[in-house]
Amino acid sequence: MLRVASFNINGIRATHRRGFGDWLEQRDCDVVALQEVRCPVDALPVGAFRGYHASYDPGSLPGRNGVAILTRTRPVAVRTWNGAAYSVEAQHLWTDQPTATELQTESVPLARELRPFAMEGRYIEVDLADRPVTVASLYLPKGGLPSDLQRPGRMREKPDGGARYARKMSFVKGFQRQLGASRRAALRSGREFLLVGDLNIAHGPLDVANWRRQQRSEGFLPQERAWFDQQLGPRRLIDVMRQLDPDVQGPYTWWSWLGRAFENDTGWRIDYHLATPTLAHSAVTAVVERETHRAARRSDHAAVVVDYDLR
Repeated sequence: MLRVASFNINGIRATHRRGFGDWLEQRDCDVVALQEVRCPVDALPVGAFRGYHASYDPGSLPGRNGVAILTRTRPVAVRTWNGAAYSVEAQHLWTDQPTATELQTESVPLARELRPFAMEGRYIEVDLADRPVTVASLYLPKGGLPSDLQRPGRMREKPDGGARYARKMSFVKGFQRQLGASRRAALRSGREFLLVGDLNIAHGPLDVANWRRQQRSEGFLPQERAWFDQQLGPRRLIDVMRQLDPDVQGPYTWWSWLGRAFENDTGWRIDYHLATPTLAHSAVTAVVERETHRAARRSDHAAVVVDYDLR
C-alpha cells in the first residue's frame, strides 16, 4: 500500500504550532506533498519533518509559496523549474534541528509561459526510491477576475484590469505542456505519474458550495474549468477523489477563515490527486481530513489522503 497526502499548510511555522507534527506522525503516510510552506530553509521549525526526508523548493519570494515532498527514503531523482532545491534530512526527534543541503536538481523543461514563475517555488517532482511512481507537488496561482467582471466596491482586492487573471491563464497554458511532458517522461521510464496539490480551481458544480453563484468568481470561471477538463481523460490523468466518489457534493478542501464558512461547510474542493490511469484505478480509499471544529484547524486547507494498492 502507498499512502500519499497532499496538504496546503499555509505556512509551516504557523501550522507547526497548530499541531502539524502530531498529524504527520499519526497519519503515517509514505509520501506527503506540501504547498505554501512559506519558509526559508534556515528558518524551518525544529522537528518540522520528523521521520521524513524532505525535497524542498522554498522559492525566492519571502513569506510566499514554497513546495516540498516528504518521503520515508531519499528519492532517486528530484526535478524543479529552476534546477535547484534543498534536501532536508530525516529527523528522528522533535528536538532535532533540520539539516539542509542544496541540491543541483534535474531541470524540468519549461514552456515559455512558465519562465516568469521558475523562481517562485510552485512545482517540484520526485521519483520515489521504493515504488515505480513519480510524484509532483503543485501550487497553482490563485489568479483574479477578467477586467469585464471587475466591479470597484464589490471586490476585496483592488481592481487590476485583469492582470492577475491573465497571469494565471498564462501559467495554465504553459503548465499544460509541461504536465504532458512530465507524465509522458514518467511513463517512458516505467513509472506512474501523480500530480497533487492546490490547483486553485474547482472543477465542477460538485466541487464548490453554491456553485451557481460562484460562476463569476475566480477559481470557478468557465475558462478555468475548461482548462481543467483538458487535463483529464482515460489516457491522460484521472481525478482520484471524483473517481471514488463520483456523485458526492465535495468533499471540500478549503474554507475561508472569514465568517462561518468552515462551520457551515461552504467550501471549495481545490486540492487534488490527479493520477495516470493505472495508478488511479489502484486507489482504494480517499479521505479529506477536515478537522472537527474551527479551533482544531491547522490550515485553511484540509489534507487529502489517498491509499493506493500497487500490488
